[in-house]
Order: sequence, then C-alpha cells, then structure tokens
Amino acid sequence: MVRIGIIGIGFMGYTHFTGAAALDRAAVTAIATRDAKKLAGDWTSIQGNFGPPGGHVDTSGLKKYSDYRQLIADPDVDLVDVCLPTDRHFEVVMECLRSGKPVLVEKPISVSLEEAEQMVEASRRLGVPLYVAHVLPFFPEFRFAAESIRDGRFGALQAANFRRVICRPDWSGDMSDFRKLGGWGIDLHIHDNHFIAHACGRPAGVFSRGLLQEGFVNHVHSSYIYSDGRAVTCVSGGIAAKGLQFAHGFELYFENATLLFDAGTLAGNWVVSRPLSLLGNDGKLSHPELTGNGSWCGAFTDELQLAADALRGQRDPGPLSAETALAALQLCWSEARSIASGTAVSL
Repeated sequence: MVRIGIIGIGFMGYTHFTGAAALDRAAVTAIATRDAKKLAGDWTSIQGNFGPPGGHVDTSGLKKYSDYRQLIADPDVDLVDVCLPTDRHFEVVMECLRSGKPVLVEKPISVSLEEAEQMVEASRRLGVPLYVAHVLPFFPEFRFAAESIRDGRFGALQAANFRRVICRPDWSGDMSDFRKLGGWGIDLHIHDNHFIAHACGRPAGVFSRGLLQEGFVNHVHSSYIYSDGRAVTCVSGGIAAKGLQFAHGFELYFENATLLFDAGTLAGNWVVSRPLSLLGNDGKLSHPELTGNGSWCGAFTDELQLAADALRGQRDPGPLSAETALAALQLCWSEARSIASGTAVSL
C-alpha cells in the first residue's frame, strides 16, 4: 500500500483527503498543519469554490504533525502530497526531494519559472519522483477529449479552441493577491496550457493578445504554433461580469468528427449549456459514455490513484509529469512576453 502524507489542510488538502478515501492500495496515513483544530479533526472553517464545505473529520487513525518536516522525515510515509499555497511549493518540494521522498504537489508547480526548473532538475538529478497535480485531464469530458486527440479515433485533430473564464473571485481571501497566484494567466489559465501540452503536444511557440497587470496576465487570447499547421487557440482570464462565476469548454475539429462541450456557473447555478457532444460526418449527434465515479472529488481520486500507481511502477505518470507541468508554466510566461511585445514567442 502507498502511504500518503498530506501537508496543508486547506481546501485542496481537504479535497485530496476526501478523494483519497476511494483509493485502491493507497491511503492517507498522515497529515501536517499548524492549525491545532484541524489536527483534532475540526475542518469546519474550510470552504472552496466547488464541493461541500469542510466538517468534522476522524483523525484518530492518522499520524498528525504540526511541523511538516516531521512528516517528510516519517519513514512510514511513501508519498508526500503538498497542498500548500503556491508560494510555499518550492521550499517544501525541494525539502522532499533532498530527503529522497517522492512528492505530489498541487498545481501550479510554481509561479516562478526559475523555481520550477530547479524542482524538475532536482527530481531528475536525485532520481526522486516529482508529480504535479493538474486535475483537468481527469475530468470525464476532458479525459475523453485528450484520449480522442492522442489515439486518433476520429482522425487527426485539425483545429481546436478552448475556453476558461471567471469573474474576479471574492469567495476567498487567499485569492486577493494576484501576484502570489501569478495572475489568472497562471492560476487559472495554466489548466488550459497544461491540457494542450498534454493532449496536443508541446507547441513550438505562441502568439497572444490580452491584458497585463504588473507583468502578469489577467486575460488572454492565444494561438499556439504547431509545425503541422494545426490551429489551436484558447481564451482565458478573470474579467467576466460577476454573474459569470466560471465557464469552460472546448471545440475540437477532427478529420471525421467534431467534439463540443460547454458548461459553467451562471448567476450561481451550474449550467451545462452543451454536454459532451459528438457530431459525425454522417450528420448524426451522439453523447459519448463517460467514465468516472461521479462524486464531487472523483477526478482527484483518479489523479491520486495515478500518482500511487506510478510510484509503484505500474503506470506512466502521464498528465502528472513534472516536465509537462513545466512546459505549461513556460507557455504562461511566453504568453506574457508575447502580449508585451506584440509578437510571437518561441519556446
């Protein structure tokens, strides 16, 4: 069994803990937080932008640490799951790697490109696995889309457009300092850049137009440059009106089919404007059967399961690859440079 220790019991730590309850041959056995109430099982202060609020958790069977370094040093922890704010990722991940402890860190790997490069290099040099928890490829519609692109079941992908937009969030004080988040061009849009790098392959460059705030991207329209001429674009940012809390979707144009999806939170209500829809050259519409357990944290269960299986050597880490996470961050900063310069930027 892979024994997982979670560092940081905020919303993502709570989400990972809940998702881990359904793991096969893996389980959370330790937690670390400076909050004494949370160590005792009072998680009622936790609230996120999806899923239920935290409640009371039985922590009696867990090892509990107020100092995360003790968790890293625990020989009974096989995989450290870092769910701290982004500005803490570098420090804690590097401590894990230097200690020889495999680590899964929440997205983004970092806001700093230099820090991300150091983490990936350290993982390679020390031979210690580093996984980055980009969850989007584990959501059923996006899993189906990525598999369709990668295995060519509908022929080659000819063009694609992705969308991910929000209004300025006011549900969490942690979201107030856009500098720590890297702007919405990293905190939000890195989901798209990661998915595009994972499913379509790393592009040769990017041309972007958008809005910058103190050097960070807050809204972007990007065209990704591929040598085979595929037209891949994305719109993402945090400038929508307050009634549009969140929206995402895609249009994928294959040789033999078109795949569409569109959903979001409109005026406080989750609305699936267009469920995953497959349109064939025969003129027919169908809705592909999707896999997943259907719970609010099911995608996180699948994400953690892959990390555990990869650690055992049973599966390739795929979308959890640190190299793909680094490529996504490189794309984010290339977009900022492209907006600032008004020119295409090569990777």
